[in-house]
Amino acid sequence: MDNELAEISVFVGGIPPFDLLPDNLVDRLVKEISISYLREQERLIPDNVAEPQLYILRKGALRHEGTNKELLGKYAEGDICAVFCQEKPNLHASLIVEEDTLIYSLDYPNLKTLLADTPEVLEFLELSSEQRLHNQQNKLNDDAILASSISNTSVEDFYHHSVATVSPEVSIQDAAIKMTELGFSCLVVVDEKHPNKNITDLKLGIITDKDIRRRCVAVGLPTSNPVSDIMTKDVATIDIKRNAYDALIAMTSKHIHHLPVTKLGKLIGMVSVTDLVNNEEHNAVNITSIIHKASSIAELVTTSKLIHKLQIKLTKLGSNADHIGKNISAITMAFTIRLIEMAEQTLGPAPVPYAWLAAGSQARQEQLAHSDQDNALIISNAMKPEDEQWFKALAHFVCDGLAECGFMYCPGNIMATNEKWRQPQNVWQQYFDKWVDTPSPKALLNSSVFFDLSTIHGDVTLLETVRQNMLQKTKANTLFIAHMSANALRSKPPIGFFRGFVLIQDGEHTSTLDLKHSGIALIVDLARIYALSEGVAAVNTIERLKLCSGTQSLTKPSAENLIDAYEFLTSVRLEHQGKLLCKHLPVNNYIDPKTISKLEREHLKDAFKVIKSMQDYRQSAVI
Repeated sequence: MDNELAEISVFVGGIPPFDLLPDNLVDRLVKEISISYLREQERLIPDNVAEPQLYILRKGALRHEGTNKELLGKYAEGDICAVFCQEKPNLHASLIVEEDTLIYSLDYPNLKTLLADTPEVLEFLELSSEQRLHNQQNKLNDDAILASSISNTSVEDFYHHSVATVSPEVSIQDAAIKMTELGFSCLVVVDEKHPNKNITDLKLGIITDKDIRRRCVAVGLPTSNPVSDIMTKDVATIDIKRNAYDALIAMTSKHIHHLPVTKLGKLIGMVSVTDLVNNEEHNAVNITSIIHKASSIAELVTTSKLIHKLQIKLTKLGSNADHIGKNISAITMAFTIRLIEMAEQTLGPAPVPYAWLAAGSQARQEQLAHSDQDNALIISNAMKPEDEQWFKALAHFVCDGLAECGFMYCPGNIMATNEKWRQPQNVWQQYFDKWVDTPSPKALLNSSVFFDLSTIHGDVTLLETVRQNMLQKTKANTLFIAHMSANALRSKPPIGFFRGFVLIQDGEHTSTLDLKHSGIALIVDLARIYALSEGVAAVNTIERLKLCSGTQSLTKPSAENLIDAYEFLTSVRLEHQGKLLCKHLPVNNYIDPKTISKLEREHLKDAFKVIKSMQDYRQSAVI
């Protein structure tokens, strides 16, 4: 290959999706390339629609126009233009040269023949950005199902139980007493005369509750007999570094529920079928159980340190963001409820009914580790002036306790400790009525926070009555929805006309993308507007999109596209935060595009393009 072709191969081979191809195939592809120099304002329209061309821009810029000359997109150096190669090409659209351009073109039927054995590359070229994003999210969901199956995790990540041993000569009764005292459901039977001997060389057995029931009590065997009479002999063990899936298969095939865990030949613990099958949920449930049993704030603080470990674990297991957000939000709820219970033990019972409310990501069940707290109190209209002191004390006890547990005070002071957000039901109703009827900038800011509320503890009817009245007003108030939409659409996804990223230019996070505020939050805002427009009471973003799907506000394809974009962006965010947590660094939402693969950068662009398209459509609807 001459130097010119070699240089073109390097260029083309570095562009997604061609970077997925082996070098020899890239070289074959390059030999099919035609090179053209185009002048400004020239048009590219396929001469023969049966043989469309794929364009690769080496230098210059193209503008993609639709049938009515509307701008559909722009292409710059390094971009692939496959608009005439996709499943449903717009044959009346055209590409206009915006500046003198050097362009590579490939006859697409020939290219398809070359790429016949690489369907993932053809798929990238032929599908729209929305379709590519949907397929990628489906792949991530499939990977999550497989990853969370324990097939790629070691026993070390799953076993939770310590282990106790007993000699074969010990009586069944004494073994049962020991199990009761320790709270264990099984004991490992070993030759304790040789405690330092490798466990695999011992005559090993195991005795369980089931053995005592079935092999002793049920058959009338004297409890004075030795445990060797009823133990399961030569039971298998598993090394701590072995695959957890292997442990599950071993227990399933042998019809056993407990498997001793060893490390360097020494007995160190016990893994159960329940540990393996229910590990993900069990972690969250176990943490909430510990929280409910805590007797002091100090105990809660200790337990709170498990939250970031849970997020890391669930991310590694492939759990999606919706699942992780609901787990973390449930744990935060448990902390809040336990603090409220502790406060009531100190302050006495509440003088009138009330509801402790969560706002923001916790209310939407989308919270991640180390979020700040957003909360409020709605109190019965029966409240008397002298009752205020009780609720003030409650608010400070709970908010201070949450802060000790790592949930930072809200920078905007949206907390129950702020008297403004600790009011009777009728005052809250006045708040919402005023925000909807007079949508000032401050009202719109409050709306974006307090229209996402959920009751954490207390009388749920207090909030629901206010919410239903509010939804009746928003559904019928097109002016308010227009103001909410205009306010939400001020922020744009970080992608330019040429599909390049618009990065933060200065400050601590220069040259990064803010995944939360420049991506995820934009979808949250759109989902809220759709819900308010349709009178939907749900606050979770995905639930809102699903419930609004197929309505006047949101078509089904658009809802699916937004859900795909939301799930993809949150999966990238989780992966990024997981890396920071593993390094014991503060979590953030700022990602350097250079740290992810070229293909993943393309999917990020697809997600941002979906958001921009929906914002543009919403903008035209508002106008």
